[in-house]
This record gives sequence, structure tokens and C-alpha cells, in this order.
Amino acid sequence: MNTREVQAALLSLGFDPKGVDGFAGVKTRNAVTAFQRSAGLHVDGLAGPDTWEALKRALVVARKPPVSIVPRGPVAPPWYEELLRRKGLHEVKSRSALMAWLRADGKTLGDPAKLPWCGDAIQTCLALTLPDEPQPVNPYLARNWLKFGVGLDEPALGCILVFWRGSKTGTSGHVGLYAGEDAQGYLHVLGGNQSDAITIARLDKARLLGMRWPATYPKQTTSRVLLSASGAPVSTNEA
Repeated sequence: MNTREVQAALLSLGFDPKGVDGFAGVKTRNAVTAFQRSAGLHVDGLAGPDTWEALKRALVVARKPPVSIVPRGPVAPPWYEELLRRKGLHEVKSRSALMAWLRADGKTLGDPAKLPWCGDAIQTCLALTLPDEPQPVNPYLARNWLKFGVGLDEPALGCILVFWRGSKTGTSGHVGLYAGEDAQGYLHVLGGNQSDAITIARLDKARLLGMRWPATYPKQTTSRVLLSASGAPVSTNEA
């Protein structure tokens, strides 16, 4: 399941998300909410596993199968898809577009070319897709994300990863989203301020301080995503 499949299913069942674009915005949340009410589900506007199963059942009953209902690997949560859509935005080369996106939730740290903005990127993608999720005090400080949501012992696609930077006992850090890992001991991290842009980079597992998951979003079955070691640069200092 991905956001486009959810949107296509909702549209087919008469709950118009105002586009099948893969963006889990307010209109998609409204359509999900309307479907949840009609199906007697817990209403939270989030297309979690229970809602997806209900959508599949409704499609069968209505004899309207517009989307693939064959599992295709881990489900990408909406905040991960939101950040992935911004992949490639650079603090200098696409400064205006990046700053506009970082301001899209009404808050921002400031100029990404002058300030470390990995926390701003995570704060923005979560605020846009989970507006009711409590955020850390000063989300721009990477290590503050260790207090976010609930902790995980095993990773899941899109979980928040917090790393130390410079010194494990210091205050500097980095925060991003779990995209996968490889056999060489590196985590593949979707995040901001990686080579001055939103990229997927490889970070040493030895730098990991913790893994977190939003408290208001259905907790996925944890599962490691195994990826090739090639294709992503190794990052050692995300300053």
C-alpha cells in the first residue's frame, strides 16, 4: 500500500481525496476520515493498516478493484512520502523552494544555508502530515527527537533516527528517517542537511542514539529494509 493506492481506493468508493497524487495532505485526510466514519472505524484521518484492510474489503463488496491489493513490501508512512517528494532540494541551488517548503507548516528555523536544518526538515514533514502529533520542545535540535513519540527496538520504514555528531556525549546531532540498511553496517537515511540537501545518505550504525515512532500513528510491524550498499554516499558529519 502507498498513498496513491489509498487515494485511488477512496475515490472509487466515493470518498474524493481531490487527486491521486501520492500527497497525504488535508484533503486526503478528510476523505480518510469520512470513510472511517462510514465504516465504523476509529476516526483519526490516518490510513493505517486497519483502514487499509477496511478499504480492501469495501472494494471487494463494491466490486470495484481499482488498485493492486497485493502487498508490495513495507508501507511508507505519510511523513516519509512527504519528505521523499522533496528529495533533491538544495540549500543553495534550490534555496527558494526549500525555504518555502520549510515554512509550509507556519514555522521554520531560518535560512538553511546558514543554519543546521535537519530537525527543521523532520519537523516540517511531520507537521504537514500529522498535525496533531506532539512535537519535541525545540525540534530544530536533533537530539531533542529522542523525546519524540515512542521508542522502537527494531526499525520500521520511516521511523525517526537520531544520531550523535562530533561526540557521542556532546550536544550536536543529526536526525532523519529510516529508508533501510545494508550489510556493511550502514543505515540509509532520508533527511535534510545531508550534503546540503534532502537526500538519502548512509550513516554508520555506531552513531545511532535512538529510534522513535509517532505516538498518534498506528505502529507498523517493525521490519528491516535491506538495501544495496551502492548508490548512496557515506556521511560522517552533517554540519
